[in-house]
Amino acid sequence: MSLRDRFPPVLAGVVIGLSMLAAFVVAGRGIGVSGMMTRLVATVQHALLPELTEKSAYFGRYFAGGANPLDDYLSYLMVGLLAGAFVGSVTAGDFRLEVQRGPRISTGGRLVLALIGGVITGFAARLARGCTSGQGLVGGAELSVGAWAFLLCIFAGGFATAWFVRKQWI
Repeated sequence: MSLRDRFPPVLAGVVIGLSMLAAFVVAGRGIGVSGMMTRLVATVQHALLPELTEKSAYFGRYFAGGANPLDDYLSYLMVGLLAGAFVGSVTAGDFRLEVQRGPRISTGGRLVLALIGGVITGFAARLARGCTSGQGLVGGAELSVGAWAFLLCIFAGGFATAWFVRKQWI
């Protein structure tokens, strides 16, 4: 599929903006999804070690009053994101199962690096009190100084890291 066949970037930006507005109107909150992963981890931990979860100040609040942490709009948002991405890739004729990697790294090495990067990013998202969508899109739209600092650091970090991994993609 060529670049001309892709969704127009400006129109995509408008759709994302309208989605954020709709999320605020319908749910009263933005579209960040890192909180859903925290809820999923809390649920898994509770299934394996319920007494530890109930004593935890961090995860215990998700179960207060017998609540189900997955019964939240973030869970439905994540399901919708995954379903939408699947439907979009299938209808565009772009769906395939593959591991994209550079010529100088194995598939296993790429998966290990992706896992390490995902864990670091998830941990950092919790420290920053939001993921790139929550901080960047929602916080940036709200003109939050912290969100704009976060975005600048994301771009600077990506630019600086690219130098170290550039040979894997050449």
